[in-house]
Amino acid sequence: MANICVIGGAGYVGLTTGTCFADLGNSVVCLDVNQEKVANLRRGVLPIYEPGLEEMVSRNQDAGRLRFTSDYDEALAEAEFAFIAVDTPSDLDGGADLMHLKEAAASIARAMRRPLIIVNKSTVPVGAGDLVASIVQESRTSNIPFSVVSNPEFLQEGMAIHGCLNPDRIILGASDRLAAERVAQLYQTLKAPILITDLHTAEMIKYASNSFLAAKISFINEIAAICEKLGANVKEVSRGMGLDRRIGQAFLDAGLGWGGSCFPKDVRALEYMAAANGCHPQLLRAVMDINRDQRRHLVQRVREAVGGSLSNRRVGVLGLSFKPNTDDMRDAPSLTVVRQLQNEGATVTAFDPVAMHNAERLLSGTRFGSTPYEVAEGAHALAILTEWNEFKQLDLGRIREIMAQPIIVDGRNLYEPEHMSSLGFIYISVGRPSVGTTALEPTGV
Repeated sequence: MANICVIGGAGYVGLTTGTCFADLGNSVVCLDVNQEKVANLRRGVLPIYEPGLEEMVSRNQDAGRLRFTSDYDEALAEAEFAFIAVDTPSDLDGGADLMHLKEAAASIARAMRRPLIIVNKSTVPVGAGDLVASIVQESRTSNIPFSVVSNPEFLQEGMAIHGCLNPDRIILGASDRLAAERVAQLYQTLKAPILITDLHTAEMIKYASNSFLAAKISFINEIAAICEKLGANVKEVSRGMGLDRRIGQAFLDAGLGWGGSCFPKDVRALEYMAAANGCHPQLLRAVMDINRDQRRHLVQRVREAVGGSLSNRRVGVLGLSFKPNTDDMRDAPSLTVVRQLQNEGATVTAFDPVAMHNAERLLSGTRFGSTPYEVAEGAHALAILTEWNEFKQLDLGRIREIMAQPIIVDGRNLYEPEHMSSLGFIYISVGRPSVGTTALEPTGV
């Protein structure tokens, strides 16, 4: 059993990481400077939605393996490892804002009272491990030995618990091999491949991995646009491509593109690092451009379907979170789509199974329905923006009857066009032939 402190422990990565380490039998203190979140966590109220996490937090709190605090002295009193899992958002230039990382490093230095291995779990630019080491070196109050290890996370929201306990690989970077091997011991029971590199390489692996996955999504969306013009079916194209073992099926689903807390800022940060160091990252820029245009294209399809103008049109939106099984609204495609619909004169009513409480703070002027059917009632078009499983189980006949116009623009390809046509819908999806008439004469609101 190890004594572990997780800084940023009320955030998505920190809370998941700390809870999973506790579930593996370690003694974990999750520290966060947000005292309200800490107080809520002590009462069992989580700041995020993630399947299975609430139960795991409760179980480990009851067992005495997981505690929450805002006090660095308390958190580091017995710690052998201090994982930094603070937010590193994009700054105005597209690089990573390291303010929270620097604050965490300085606070660790002032509070550490015993030898410590500091582990960067946050997504940080290449060289950030050196920065943490220099801050701790300069800020520590006594000559206590420490090491810095890079251990990037690869969690997928909505599947974070499974990913944390069943990782594809563990990446560790350090100049101190012994420190990296001690961190590796924390993961031994997971039976995952462990790769130990230098600090800079480990930091680069995270950015390269996320940027490659984002590129796969943007690539299939580029193919989808071509399929729409040529009459091909992108779902079958994707299936045919994915059967090639060199390509694989993962991340080849055409739709509204990528969002969330990782891909957008990581691709921007890598593009910034490349440009700042004299490289010419044209591919990364194209990946971002395609993703942005995908959201605009959906609004265009809605506009065309309702007759060329969204003025005084009622549009229902199903799905607001950037992906299913999370309430995360960070860089969600819905933010762009809803605002553009509203800017063009549409009245938008939206529903999401878990993200509406977050969306209400971000989408002023939007109405929120309590069910998908309330959203569909009287709508001139229905736009599907998140592929929640419950949307696959809707009574589509009922939806058809209560809409003002039977138009569905499906940004996630949930349904089969032939089936939607048989139900009487005008059905427009991504990278597949549309069915029904693609434009109707406007009717009264």
